[in-house]
Amino acid sequence: MSEKGRGQLNNCIECHFLQNTHFVKSGLRCPQQQQGIKAVPGRVPKGQNVKSGSGEGAAGATDGHERAKDFLTAAELAALLEAAKAGRHGTRDHLLLMMMFRHGLRVSEAISVRLDELDLDRSMLWVHRLKGGLSVQQPIAGDELRAIRRYLAVRRGDLPWLFLSERGQPLTRQAVSYLVGLAAQRAVLPGVHPHTLRHSCGYYLANKGHDLRLIQDYLGHRDPKHTVHYTRTAGRRFEGLWR
Repeated sequence: MSEKGRGQLNNCIECHFLQNTHFVKSGLRCPQQQQGIKAVPGRVPKGQNVKSGSGEGAAGATDGHERAKDFLTAAELAALLEAAKAGRHGTRDHLLLMMMFRHGLRVSEAISVRLDELDLDRSMLWVHRLKGGLSVQQPIAGDELRAIRRYLAVRRGDLPWLFLSERGQPLTRQAVSYLVGLAAQRAVLPGVHPHTLRHSCGYYLANKGHDLRLIQDYLGHRDPKHTVHYTRTAGRRFEGLWR
């Protein structure tokens, strides 16, 4: 190769390097490309995952199921709920965590539950979903109904929200995060946060063998792509493979 050809190739390599590192706008092309010299592809950094396929966000994206365990088993959940009873307001805290799990409530949804959304005679709860989710009526199981009655017997305050603080004000997001963290600490369950309870609800329903659409509606997901994580990773799917 002549000296002029080497110089053109080096310039082209430098141009592609700058384009790959976003210092040059993607619409620009180096003169050597226009002259027909073959481009040298940029090198993928060592250890970086690159996914195949086209579409927005395809490169370098991580599937939702490629993450660490983010739910509680039945035994872990029982330990967490028992630990919640040990607090100063154990009756309230135990019910709060139980309802967040049983109904897959986000923190903002849990603190927004109103007294008039409880139908104790029919054992039903109207779950008002936020973030544009599907609001539905859900049944209240017997142990949950008893927990609600115990809490209502000691609840003080005239506000319409179910969960109130010691001063009779609605619980805040920060207060719920603190209460969940405190119960998790007592139960020796590291890494537990309020949304863990919602995830645990999804996994529980999936492991019971319920179909995707039922779980989607129960959790209030408008898009099934947010629900499929539970059904794809549920251990029940793989039972009996080695029999």
